[in-house]
Amino acid sequence: MGNLGTPLHTKIREQIARNRQRIRDLGPGIITGGAGDDPAGIITYTIVGATTGFTQLWLLLLSTPMMIAIQNAVARIAIVTGKSLPEITTAFYSKKLTIMMVMVLAIANILTIGADLNGIAAVLHIFTGYATIYFLIPLTALIVWLILFGKYKTIRNILIGLTAVLGIYIISAILAKPSLSKLLINTFTPHIQMNSVWIIAALGMLGTTISPYLLFWQAAEEKEEKKSVVQADEVGFDTAVGMIYSNLLAYCMIVTGAVMLYGKGADIQDVTTLSDALKPAAGNFAFVLFSLGIIVSGLLAIPVLAGSTAYAVADTFGWREGMDNKVSDAKGFYFVFVGALIFGNVINMIPSITVVDALYYSQVLDGMLIPVLIAITLLISNNKAIMGQYTASKFTNFFSLFAMIITLILSVVMAYQLLMT
Repeated sequence: MGNLGTPLHTKIREQIARNRQRIRDLGPGIITGGAGDDPAGIITYTIVGATTGFTQLWLLLLSTPMMIAIQNAVARIAIVTGKSLPEITTAFYSKKLTIMMVMVLAIANILTIGADLNGIAAVLHIFTGYATIYFLIPLTALIVWLILFGKYKTIRNILIGLTAVLGIYIISAILAKPSLSKLLINTFTPHIQMNSVWIIAALGMLGTTISPYLLFWQAAEEKEEKKSVVQADEVGFDTAVGMIYSNLLAYCMIVTGAVMLYGKGADIQDVTTLSDALKPAAGNFAFVLFSLGIIVSGLLAIPVLAGSTAYAVADTFGWREGMDNKVSDAKGFYFVFVGALIFGNVINMIPSITVVDALYYSQVLDGMLIPVLIAITLLISNNKAIMGQYTASKFTNFFSLFAMIITLILSVVMAYQLLMT
């Protein structure tokens, strides 16, 4: 009996060891997932819950495999080719296409950085009473100090830690005490309402869930991790965990917004109006948790937004890049990184540009870019001359194609809205 049992025990120990290694290897995927739930995203998801209740939870469930498929394809391409997205598009398509994509990405990212910085500053204003302007420069200085003087692994670990803290939104949803039966019905049963409020909320939610900067960031980070080609199949676990976690947080934000604000006619446009609407309904403890999440999500998302911009620009023009390089060795990379943060601050100081404007136009630009990126990703990930035996799976192809169609429709609708305003 003992001899018969030994192989089983060995297999169990080996599986446990593999699972532990998988957990230790969590990095780009989990950071990317957490960064997707930035302060701008928190406002969007809360508005979705406040205006449509639980009726769009099934859409969020549907978007999860789309996110996993797209991010996994990008990660595998980066590992197999050893190139980031700008390097890939330049190598296999054209430099002009790359420059155009990176310009759109940079403008959208800077607008979002401005909105996210404003979101953190607004929360600190609510708690301290000091004007938001007093928090913008210190917040930027903190992020710049971290990037300029921190090593890649240190920064990576800090970002993973911030991602874990975002789990407080799960607590917020539990404290809201939603009806379990309503959650299950709305999560697994499609509900479509043909009215402008529902459709606009759906567009906003899906547009927030699938963002171009997340693709650029994960591709750059997989390259930064210096993984070998044989690890291409293993990256799927990290990506899946990150995207599921991201949408779980978004799910909880929608649930909280629905329970607390649905049917109450709350006019939510930014963090301040969100706090005014949420605090009386949620109570002090739940409100503090929600506000802490905005601060943490901003500190996570802003370096990712600035970083994805810096990686993209540096790789487009062939500059040395990477957070393990000294400033003197990668001047262009760090110049773009810091510049993106500075311009994000400048946006907040222009009276004619509101947070709502920044979010709206960044979504329009993202909507134009994401279907193009998905199309390029699909073409490359299925090219055997480039990917060899690591071409995309049927799962990746199906849900990536589905995501491309959805995002293309989103971009057309957003362009139409822009023309009509």
